[in-house]
Amino acid sequence: MKKDNKKPERREFLEKASKVSLATIASALLPMSAMGLAKEEISINTSEPIDKSGSVDELKIRMREDIKRAMKKPIDERRWGMVIDLRKCVGCNGCTIACITENKLPPGMAYRPVLTETHGTYPNVSRRFIPRPCMQCDEPPCIEVCPVNATWKRKDGIITIDYNQCIGCRYCITACPYSARSFDSGYFYNDFGGGEIQPYEELPSPEYNENRVREEGSSPIGNVRKCTFCLHRVEKGELPACVLTCMGRATYFGDLNDSKSLVSELAGSPNIMRLKEELGTGPKVIYLT
Repeated sequence: MKKDNKKPERREFLEKASKVSLATIASALLPMSAMGLAKEEISINTSEPIDKSGSVDELKIRMREDIKRAMKKPIDERRWGMVIDLRKCVGCNGCTIACITENKLPPGMAYRPVLTETHGTYPNVSRRFIPRPCMQCDEPPCIEVCPVNATWKRKDGIITIDYNQCIGCRYCITACPYSARSFDSGYFYNDFGGGEIQPYEELPSPEYNENRVREEGSSPIGNVRKCTFCLHRVEKGELPACVLTCMGRATYFGDLNDSKSLVSELAGSPNIMRLKEELGTGPKVIYLT
């Protein structure tokens, strides 16, 4: 009998391949008990921590304790800082959204955008994500150019803005080498889609513990605004919103003057980087690379 050398039809081949793929996926999703594995056979190695800093909850607990310990010191002995591990940042923009939600920011304004850096040439291309809050510089150029002294550095190193004093000249926006300042032009979300101002736009912002409501003709509309490391939260012993919501465990916060704090420990790593450090601004946001 002559051997049948007929090749399978393309549709027949794809149907068989899909059945094999589905079977493989299904077996991977089956609970272990369904595959004949008893519960006592399942073990988790807990002899080693997830990383040198501990689990997610342990990290947050430690940083909260660091903040509480710092708040017991005089304000001029505290030096708030942030460490961001670029190896762990996944570019989810969760910190950006958390910041906008926490501070009730208007459309087009973000205190903590996530920048994207691309390396290499096709096909060998890689991307790195860089969250960029206010650097809270030790030598902030934004202060020197303010004609009405509306922005200044607190004794704990946080750069603040007096909305009642600010005249909206925007000199500080030009002076900031990190583009970390934004101007509140007074836009609401309904300006882009029609309709009335939504209830969430009338919620008070907790910034500077002032609980301001954005209203036309009053501050902070017409003012320059920026990240404050969620000072209103920190002074209550809470973590900044961006740190609390970081799904990649890439952001750490605390007192850089405290040798026992997590940020102080990480800031001593050999693989640190500061943005535009050559300008002499002394940024207190430190990146791990």
